[in-house]
Order: sequence, then C-alpha cells, then structure tokens
Amino acid sequence: MLSSNYIQTLFGIKDAIVTNIENDADESLINVYFELKRDILECPNCKELTDSIHDYRIQKIKGPPLGEKFILFYYRKRRYVCSACGKRFYENNSFVPKYHRMSKSLVSYILRELRSTSSRVSVAKRCNISVYTVSRIFNFISPGKPKLPEVLAIDEFKGNAETGKYQCILTDPKNHRVLDILPGREARHLSTYFFSFPREERAKVRIIVIDMWKPYADMAKIYFKNAIVVIDRFHYVRQVLWAFDKIRREEQHKFSRERRRYFKRSKKLLWARFFKLSEENKQAVEIMLSLSPRLKEAYLLKEKFFEFVDAPNFDEARKKLHEWYLYVSVSNLSEFNYCFETINRWQDSILNSFKVPYTNAYTEGVNNKVKVLKRNAFGLRNLIG
Repeated sequence: MLSSNYIQTLFGIKDAIVTNIENDADESLINVYFELKRDILECPNCKELTDSIHDYRIQKIKGPPLGEKFILFYYRKRRYVCSACGKRFYENNSFVPKYHRMSKSLVSYILRELRSTSSRVSVAKRCNISVYTVSRIFNFISPGKPKLPEVLAIDEFKGNAETGKYQCILTDPKNHRVLDILPGREARHLSTYFFSFPREERAKVRIIVIDMWKPYADMAKIYFKNAIVVIDRFHYVRQVLWAFDKIRREEQHKFSRERRRYFKRSKKLLWARFFKLSEENKQAVEIMLSLSPRLKEAYLLKEKFFEFVDAPNFDEARKKLHEWYLYVSVSNLSEFNYCFETINRWQDSILNSFKVPYTNAYTEGVNNKVKVLKRNAFGLRNLIG
C-alpha cells in the first residue's frame, strides 16, 4: 500500500493522511482516499482562531499517471465554522486550485510531457483526460516576450505554415534556450519583431550567429549596431562541398555505367578529409582522382578550403582564406568561381567565426526536434487548437 509519506512526496500533497487505497476491477485505476491533518485556522471574516468543524465533503481530484495506471484522489475536505461569527470556510490546501478537479501535480506532468516531442493526443491518452483539456492547459501558459541574450542565433526550418514555407527560430546558443519562433524569415517579419524591443535591450546583443540569408544580415545592421555578425561554419563549408559535389556528379556521368556506380558508392570517401582516411582509402581516392583532372583540381580546392577551416586563430584563418582565393582564381572551375564570389561577399562575417566559439549547432538540434514534432502531428489539420 502507498504510504502517506510516499503520497506526499510523489504527488506534492503536503500533510496527507491516507485512509484507504483501492484498485478498480481491471486494475487500471488506483483510488486514493485521504484527508489533511486537522489544524487551527484563522477565520477569513473576523480573524478569530478556530478548530471547530462544520462538515466534510468528498472532492474527486485527478492525479498524474503512475506507470500505466491512472490515479484518482478522494479528498475528504473539511469545512470549518468560526465560533465567534459563525462564518463557514474550507481548509486551505496546496495541491489543487479552487474550483478545479485536477491536481497541480497533474498539470505539471502535462506541461513536462508537452515540452518533449509528445503530441497533445498522446498526452491526453496517458492522463485519461480530453485533448481539449490538454490544449486549454497549454494555451493558458504564456511564456511572454523573451529577453534578448548576449549571443543571438537565427535560423529557419521548413514549417509549411500559412505564413510561408519557412519559419524563423531564435535561440540563445550560449545558454541553450529557445527564445521565439517567428511566422517567417522575410525582412518584414524580422523587422516587426525586433523593432518591438527597446533600443537599450537591443544594444546588449554582442554576437549574432546566422547563415547566409541576406535579410538576417540586413536586420543585424539595422537593429543590432553593437553586435558582430558570425556566419555559422556549417553553412560556409557547405558552399564549398556543394561546388565540389556538382563537379563530382558531372564527371562521373562521363564514365561507364560500372565505373559510375563505383564513384557513386565511394562519394563519401571523396567528401572526407584526405588525412583522415586509412591508407587503403587514400589509394582508392587517388585512383578516382587520376581518372579526371577536373575532379582532381576540385578535390585540391576542397582540401585547401579545409586548411582554412582548421586554422587555429583569426590571423591564420585570414591568411589561409586568401591563399584559397589564389588557388580558385587560377582554376578553370566555374562552380568554384561562383563559390568564391559567395565566400568573398560574406568574408568578414565568416572570419568572425574564428573570433568567437559560438555556432548554430544548438539551433540545428532544435530544428531536428521540430521535425520530430511535425512527424508526430502528421495528419492534423490544426496544430493550435
């Protein structure tokens, strides 16, 4: 049998005295009968003290699930009567709000579950309540407007909402917090949102981490004049890998069917850093590169760019990047010339990534969680109600 101390600890019912515990016939429901310790209370009307009891009422309260079982509390609630003025009033408790039939511990449980990737339907089923009730609890909790952090990361995810294909997510990568989600990543959404913050608060932002989406950079210049803009490493490395992979695909199409399949199966070897490969894989890469001078040249540019990425500090990074520019300028690869233009246009913000330790890695992790939530919500026409 569950003890009174166990009930107090598990469900947050202070001073509970358990009088009985029953299991339903199918053992899916545990009925817990309890009351609180009798006490001397102050009359809310005349402020006199009293311990006189007028009567009792049984209040049913839903508790959080315990494993696969539902909990239903039967709270024997005292109503006191004031000996001085005759005022009748109920004893105070800390586990259920007035006029409610759900314990605070159940509400806390629901909110914890909603913070995970659980859908409202699954939470409602686990708690033996309606989806409407879960939604009502969720909508009642308003996080309010966040405070802008010292380091602000901005990214987008594919939400396909009514407001657009992409939604914008704001995070604090330093303290690992999601700040807000905007209906779109366009300039009008960004301007409306950030203009609503006082200039003094915006001035506290020192670092903004973004990808190469121009409206993000434009917004940073307008609203965050004290902040440096940092391009996330993943995004500028991806530009070079895209250029290299486009050449790889073009070159492999020139080969025989059998050799083309071999190149396709071995593409990860070509993507990888050469010095990280085993001796056997290094030989395989050298053989593939010997079949296409154009691919070999692209591979060299890819490896040279990673020398820049591996630079230990800002000065060395700037030196390595200019060396890479020289290699690209003497090549005949149009794909890398286009990549050069992109990298050069964002050069200052790219080099800033060597000044600070912050990236969009945390934000990308949040985006992956959003994808899981979307899969869980597949088939629902409305994610709000």
